[in-house]
Amino acid sequence: MDTNTVTLVVLVCVIASSFIKRAARIPLPLAVVQIATGALAAQAGDFRVSLAPDVFLLWFVAPLLFLDGWRISKKGLLRDKWTVCAFSLGLVIFTVVAAGFFIHWLIPPMPLPVAFALAATLSPTDAVAVSAIAERVAMPRRLMHVLEGEALLNDASGLVCLRFAVAAAVTGSFSLAAAGGAFLWLLAGGVATGASMTLLANAAKDWTARHFGEETGTQILISLLLPFCSYAVAERFAASGILAAATAGIVMSYEEMAGRALAGTRIRRAAVWDALQFLGNGVIFVLLGQQLTDVIARAGQTLRQSGEQGGGRLFLYVLAISGVLLALRSLWTWIAWRLVRPRAGRDGPAAGLSGWRVVAVTSLAGARGAVTLCGVMTLPLALADGSPFPARDLAILLAAGVIVVTLIMANAGLPYAVRGMRVVPAAQELLQEDEARSAAARAAIAALERALQEPEQGSDDAGLSAQAAARLIAHYRRQVELRDPAGAQARHGRTVDAMERRLRLLALGAERDELFRIVRSGRLADEMARKLVREVDLQESRFSAS
Repeated sequence: MDTNTVTLVVLVCVIASSFIKRAARIPLPLAVVQIATGALAAQAGDFRVSLAPDVFLLWFVAPLLFLDGWRISKKGLLRDKWTVCAFSLGLVIFTVVAAGFFIHWLIPPMPLPVAFALAATLSPTDAVAVSAIAERVAMPRRLMHVLEGEALLNDASGLVCLRFAVAAAVTGSFSLAAAGGAFLWLLAGGVATGASMTLLANAAKDWTARHFGEETGTQILISLLLPFCSYAVAERFAASGILAAATAGIVMSYEEMAGRALAGTRIRRAAVWDALQFLGNGVIFVLLGQQLTDVIARAGQTLRQSGEQGGGRLFLYVLAISGVLLALRSLWTWIAWRLVRPRAGRDGPAAGLSGWRVVAVTSLAGARGAVTLCGVMTLPLALADGSPFPARDLAILLAAGVIVVTLIMANAGLPYAVRGMRVVPAAQELLQEDEARSAAARAAIAALERALQEPEQGSDDAGLSAQAAARLIAHYRRQVELRDPAGAQARHGRTVDAMERRLRLLALGAERDELFRIVRSGRLADEMARKLVREVDLQESRFSAS
């Protein structure tokens, strides 16, 4: 097939897998459905996609990490920074060393540096997969923040370890001192590049917006270019492009909180990035399924050449590696929980969970996903002398198998691990929400009162303006009263909010249906209909996300 046809087939597979997942009677992880869809399409259409390893990192990993950094809870990340570091750095190194030796012992044909490289690709977890599962189960929010922070930072640390392991496999030598210096430069250079690129880009776009006005499309394109530019510049200076992309996302979130962009820009930009995230993850897993048959055949050939038998043995290898990864994560979680719990107090990351639940939930939440796949696909095709990279196809197959097994374990095990647990929102978070909403309402009241004191020049509708402002002020004062922590109506205010939200969604749905009915009857122009429906949609999205 030509390139255009293959691209369209891959996109259709991503869409079809989403339909199949929603129509399935059992709660299958979307990634598993996408892998199966890609494999079936490859067999039916006989097409193959071959991408260079660095293409995976640039076009798939960089934007996904940028978005993770952009949307992660910065407060949660800073609050539990030591716990996050223990998992994102300590657990990664522990996993690479222990799992690397185990894989080499389990599969002697795989050289030790290659086993370390495979273990490095298996060390990052996938926050997107776990977040999708966590939407169906009750899980402490603070623990989810820790898992999300781990998934963001262990992507970078795992891929840095992969770089060292691949260098040792290609060159046949390894220096701990040189690796330590290179690691520091990768870390410092990547962070500095990502931060500086984002700050410069935002300063330039803010200056142009102030002097020439803001254009939404340009703002969106700048955000799309940032992860790729950060990655490319960092790699040009031999720093970590992965860390640069993640850092750029974190800095971008602080820039967004400055509130300089228009509301329409933020809404449209978020929609574009949601689509890009879905597309990026989907294409990765579809491509994996598309290559799975050939990878299995070549991996079996590698084992047969070394005197091993394929088929069932490959399946046992996948189960054994998945089990060891789960055991290592459980051991590390148990140790970290023992150390963190006395210092974190009752409101720590594991609040609401007993000891065994902490270990079970955190261990099962370590599902592997897109970053693992991208990492293993970056294994070079050949060594320095031109000979094929040893056991490359076997490593890809094992990584793909572990992805599937860990996703299934998380999907099946997490609901049982948290069964019967009632997660209550933290009192401090509820208090902060009430304070923020009250402060926003008071600011609105002050603005309305200033508007009443300074009526528009030449306006004949001062009385009507005063009536409208009085109605709005009464609405905001009611919001302040309902959220006054000193009063007895704070809980009552949240209950009223929930009921109002439900009724507003009901009313907005009726509004939209009526607008569609009117436009179908020909009594409303299409352009005006789109405008009115968009207004309703924006209001509905606001109350749906509350």
